[in-house]
Amino acid sequence: MELERPHAQSTSRTKGLPNTARSDTLPRPRLGPRVHYCHFCDMCRRATGSAFAVLAWVPVQSLTWIAGAPACRRSSPIAQRGFCPDCGPPHSLAYDASPDEIALHVGTSDDPARLEPAYNYGSKQRLGWVCCGIVLPHHDTKERW
Repeated sequence: MELERPHAQSTSRTKGLPNTARSDTLPRPRLGPRVHYCHFCDMCRRATGSAFAVLAWVPVQSLTWIAGAPACRRSSPIAQRGFCPDCGPPHSLAYDASPDEIALHVGTSDDPARLEPAYNYGSKQRLGWVCCGIVLPHHDTKERW
């Protein structure tokens, strides 16, 4: 079931996934969302099948799932991952401690070029051969999964 709503210039929609989303805050350079490379241990690596994730954080209330809510699975004691139940791609991350925001995988956006990462998260766990965003600010975390 697709939810209809007016499209604002600042609206983005995930592309090619049966469970797609729109957010009133994507993309808006300089105004948000918070976009970063996530090197946060194995949680993002296992969830994405990649060396890191690129995430754009948006307020939950700005998000509309077009074809129904995603399926979710608990990826750690502190977070859940959303994915398409029909074809499997991951597209969101939600931390239990931050129920008002959700991270969308930038690669699922219609215009991922406008969602440029501004920093690295979990930098101490960055794989040595990963060199994208190396000049960006680094933020570390105490959590390990």
